[in-house]
Amino acid sequence: MALTGRAALLAALGTLPVGLWAPGWTGILAVNAPLALACACDFALATPVRRLGLTRSGDTSVRLGETADVDLTVTNPSGRALRADLRDAWPPSTWQPGTEITASRHRLAIPPGERRRLTTRLQPTRRGDHEADRVTVRSYGPLGLFTRQGSHKVPWSLRVLPPFTSRKHLPSKLARLRELDGRTSVLTRGQGTEFDSLREYVPGDDTRSIDWRATARHSSVAVRTWRPERDRHILIVLDTGRTSAGRVGDAPRLDASMDAALLLATLASRAGDRVDLLAYDRRVRALVQGRSAGDILPSMVDALSTLEPELVETDARTLTSTALRTAPRASLVVLLTSLDTAPIEEGLLPVLPRLTKRHKVVVASVADPHIEEMATARGTTEAVYDAASAAHAQSERHRTAEQLRNRGVTVVDATPQALAPALADAYLALKSAGRL
Repeated sequence: MALTGRAALLAALGTLPVGLWAPGWTGILAVNAPLALACACDFALATPVRRLGLTRSGDTSVRLGETADVDLTVTNPSGRALRADLRDAWPPSTWQPGTEITASRHRLAIPPGERRRLTTRLQPTRRGDHEADRVTVRSYGPLGLFTRQGSHKVPWSLRVLPPFTSRKHLPSKLARLRELDGRTSVLTRGQGTEFDSLREYVPGDDTRSIDWRATARHSSVAVRTWRPERDRHILIVLDTGRTSAGRVGDAPRLDASMDAALLLATLASRAGDRVDLLAYDRRVRALVQGRSAGDILPSMVDALSTLEPELVETDARTLTSTALRTAPRASLVVLLTSLDTAPIEEGLLPVLPRLTKRHKVVVASVADPHIEEMATARGTTEAVYDAASAAHAQSERHRTAEQLRNRGVTVVDATPQALAPALADAYLALKSAGRL
């Protein structure tokens, strides 16, 4: 219980001095008998907070960057009208900065025996599971002089999913896929493994596609067209070690890698390929395996929502062994990791032949756009030194990528915004070339 500001003001204006005596102590106590009686009555008539019934409903998941509405139903079972202030507390990461005070507080007026529904609008700033904290209610008496206050624990969990911002690229990639799949009038010129049809040669066609027997029977040169094969296996491997925790812009590298993985998985499932996901550093952090085409995206989004970088060095040897167990047959293994020199040369390169012997391997990495800006900086001594440092970093990165290419690995190195479409293009290029 607490004295309100109104009661404190009245007390200051209308106090009466009363002398008190006790053995060893003499003093003056300021009291206001009418006000004390009014406060006692106000407190007695305030609706008890503990008797209120509170239940939740509403959204249980939301994409990062979007809003979620969580409803709180308050029931007043007493015979007194409820006038109260309510605070619906959630972790700080569920609010945009500066919005918590206005979004979490509500004013209540509930007649006896009735209920009211309040809506708390959340806009989380981090992925993962967010649990509701306590609901605090401050109940006022009829005169507003005294209050009762108490808290209720009303459990609710909100899962914040990856934003999947790269889905805006999906329509253009699907259009390209339809061309490769022969669903439009444009037929792919690449070498697939499933014969489609013959057509007349046009300048620019691969001469290896010429069907000489058909050409001998016709007056023009005929070339074979191919459809990309379906039902291929794609294993997406996310490196969740310490290098994935490095921030590029406002987010860790892992977030850009997850976004690229979601676009690739969606595209590959639409192409009729089977997609699995493995997140690993020194142990398995997430595994999505054996899902249907319609279930792969929801399953991956759910698995990635609580995934965070681990500040440990990734064990490339056990990662490779786990990937080989997950993909026992020939597959496309897409490894989303860093192109830093030390982790690649000391960790991945020694065990890479185990992967490339059985699988087609793609390594995708997030590049820092700030390094590119530094490399072009001029004008001051400090800028020149920054440019030299950035050029050295770029040279090391290019050398590492070339080492991987020399071992038959396709390398995709792009900034966070460009990584997802670039990886999708690399996948489509492999399909059009018949290398899957």
